[in-house]
Amino acid sequence: MMSGEQEQGPYYVGVDVGTGSVRAALVDQRGVLLAFADQPIRKWEPQFNHHEQSSEDIWAACCVVTKKVIQGINLKQIRGLGFDATCSLVVLDKQFRPLPVNHEGDSHRNIIMWLDHRAVSQVQRINETKHSVLQYVGGLMSVEMQAPKLLWLKENLRETCWDKAGHFFDLPDFLSWKATGVTARSLCSLVCKWTYSAEKGWDDSFWKMIGLNDFVADNYSKIGNQVLPPGSSLGNGLTPEAAKDLGLPAGIAVAASLIDAHAGGLGVIGADVRGHNLVCEGQPVTSRLAVICGTSSCHMGMDDSLDFSQMSKIEEGMGEEQRDEQRLEWDAVQGRIAITEEEAMCRVNCVATIATN
Repeated sequence: MMSGEQEQGPYYVGVDVGTGSVRAALVDQRGVLLAFADQPIRKWEPQFNHHEQSSEDIWAACCVVTKKVIQGINLKQIRGLGFDATCSLVVLDKQFRPLPVNHEGDSHRNIIMWLDHRAVSQVQRINETKHSVLQYVGGLMSVEMQAPKLLWLKENLRETCWDKAGHFFDLPDFLSWKATGVTARSLCSLVCKWTYSAEKGWDDSFWKMIGLNDFVADNYSKIGNQVLPPGSSLGNGLTPEAAKDLGLPAGIAVAASLIDAHAGGLGVIGADVRGHNLVCEGQPVTSRLAVICGTSSCHMGMDDSLDFSQMSKIEEGMGEEQRDEQRLEWDAVQGRIAITEEEAMCRVNCVATIATN
């Protein structure tokens, strides 16, 4: 039970789904952390480079940690709920039921995890197209992005998964849907991992070129034809069913989601640094670099310009270090920041680190 000024609220709940656990935090309107809880989640590796999870398991863990952090507070003072999660691929049928993403036909395992590398052949073929959308991901698509995984499902699990699928969600968007019943996708997920353009939308020619014209034919209903900026209020808020699951009041605002590393990046880069004698005080946010450390480690920065001619000049815009039991793998995604390496070194005057695992 909280006392004094903290009892009065208002309160906000944030849920963060990482690779190995789910965390929830209760904060006040000043951003002060009042309560924290975590819960492990299960992972499967049925064969080399295949990594899977369960959306049902993850939602159940979200409910456990949320109920823990709101113990002893006045629920009427809870104003909002937000989710971030790994950019893993969730597959549901037309009735929003889980579909298998594995050869065993186990529909409980309906998530291809972000670090899954089963689609190596597919991503090679996608990169060989040299389609113009690839310039937004540094010229080469990563095997961890969603297009190659979708193509793998079509080519390998046509009958058990692909033909039955009604919805393909990034995990953060799945959680927002589960909470609100709204299928709108977050701009964050679609731009980062799905080749969506904030200015132009989906590029029909790309999906046709790589053999996924199915999405074009149904007006992208399976992967998202309503897109909202992160933080946008979704629908009528938390549904009665989700409210019962989470222990929260129905109707509270639910925000359009973020990818977990991007949520950390936003928190670090947008942090109020006044009064701490940091060199970045009084400097623009483009002078900051966020280092997000977890199962992978990501370096994230912001720029107010976009110059594709400079993309190839920076060796590593977002770096990822993956740790999996006794394996140590290093992956670098080229060209995230549209400036030269020399410019990056000059601009990065303040480095902040946030741990997400």
